[in-house]
Amino acid sequence: MRAIWKGAVAFGLVNVPVRLYAATGEHEVRLHQVHREDGGRIRYRKVCEIDGEPVEWSDIAKGYETQDGELVVLTDQDFKQLPLSTEREIEVLEFVPADQVDPILLQKTYYLEPDKAAAKPYALLRGALEETDRVAVVKVAIRQRESMAVLRVRDRVIVLQTLLWPDEVREADFPVLDDDVTVRPQELTMASSLVESLAGDFDPSQYEDAYVTALEELIAAKVSSGDTQAPPAAPQEDESDGGGEVVDLLAALQRSVEKARAARGEDSGDDAAPPAPTRSSTSKGGSSKDGTSKGGSSKGGGGKKGTATRSTAGTKKSEEPASKRRSKAS
Repeated sequence: MRAIWKGAVAFGLVNVPVRLYAATGEHEVRLHQVHREDGGRIRYRKVCEIDGEPVEWSDIAKGYETQDGELVVLTDQDFKQLPLSTEREIEVLEFVPADQVDPILLQKTYYLEPDKAAAKPYALLRGALEETDRVAVVKVAIRQRESMAVLRVRDRVIVLQTLLWPDEVREADFPVLDDDVTVRPQELTMASSLVESLAGDFDPSQYEDAYVTALEELIAAKVSSGDTQAPPAAPQEDESDGGGEVVDLLAALQRSVEKARAARGEDSGDDAAPPAPTRSSTSKGGSSKDGTSKGGSSKGGGGKKGTATRSTAGTKKSEEPASKRRSKAS
């Protein structure tokens, strides 16, 4: 067993250093939620409902919602400021008869183990509880929650049982029980006889959890018949995250290219190359420097030579790099 708490029992001027161990545990068969189709484990992630993003444990605080719908956020630092005198001490308040503690108040049970140096005061407290047939009412804080508890002896071990606070116990409000019901003496005698016929000493070991037993047998039968499957390998988070980054990067690059093209079209719309002329409209004379400088710029050049010159000049312009065209235009 692993100790979950370490402190001391304080009664009067006596301190007993002890360690606390959970005394109970569930025997249920541990089952996981899986995908029916492929057996993959179902996982739950802590996600913020506002932005839909996963939240790290270190970024999670506690919140209290007021009646007006306002939220009060409480951090770890806020909780550290709260007084918790019993965080490392089991404070004995009084000793009461054991039969005065209503079983409905009982919660979890823990074993108290003394330090080696505290064996004698531990035995002293244990003997006093047994001799007086009383239990010690105490206060203790476990996992930042203060609770009432009782100390009693079980098999030479001091046991701590946490209690509910009085306001945590609900009242039974059943109007039907307020009605007067007449029970005849003969009926009461017969019921008492039935109780006596089933009377005995309580021995919990004679009872069995039939459901858990049947479930274990069912699982064993499936294993022996080969009705199993290897669990699927979970995808690596780094790979999935990296793939998402690649997709996002490609999308961002694509948008950047489209934006750049659109901006270039708006800024250099006058530099757009006209359609390349066909061979029938291009003449050898149109490729001469003389025709380019004079025929293309002459308003009176309405003949074929002027037409061919303009077309040839436009073709060469479209074949030049965009940077050279912009430098020429400037």
